[in-house]
Amino acid sequence: MLVVDDDEVIRQLIAVNLQLEGFEVETAVDGRDCLDKVRLVRPDVITLDVMMPRLDGWVTAVKLREDDETRGIRVVMITARAQDHDIQRGHEIGVDAYVTKPFDPGELIRTVRALAGARGGL
Repeated sequence: MLVVDDDEVIRQLIAVNLQLEGFEVETAVDGRDCLDKVRLVRPDVITLDVMMPRLDGWVTAVKLREDDETRGIRVVMITARAQDHDIQRGHEIGVDAYVTKPFDPGELIRTVRALAGARGGL
């Protein structure tokens, strides 16, 4: 599991909630950091914020989908942007799920667990 968000409080909130549910969690501070860590971490699921410096969530998701080694990783976009065109854009990129901020931790856990195949771990 890789949690990517430039906001440290949100990043830690997501990470702690997932760890309490038995997931092994690594974190990244932005899209560039995510792409640097993804091959080392080899996550089943990535939670990805949209609005981040250096490399935003949209570009990061596209890069993950373009790479043979990372295209199968499930991606959950987490963002305050909930407009239909944003959801459509995520769908076109191949994002697996979309959770809007402020999010219910229970909803996030259910989404991640479903994408991870109902198993804990990476």
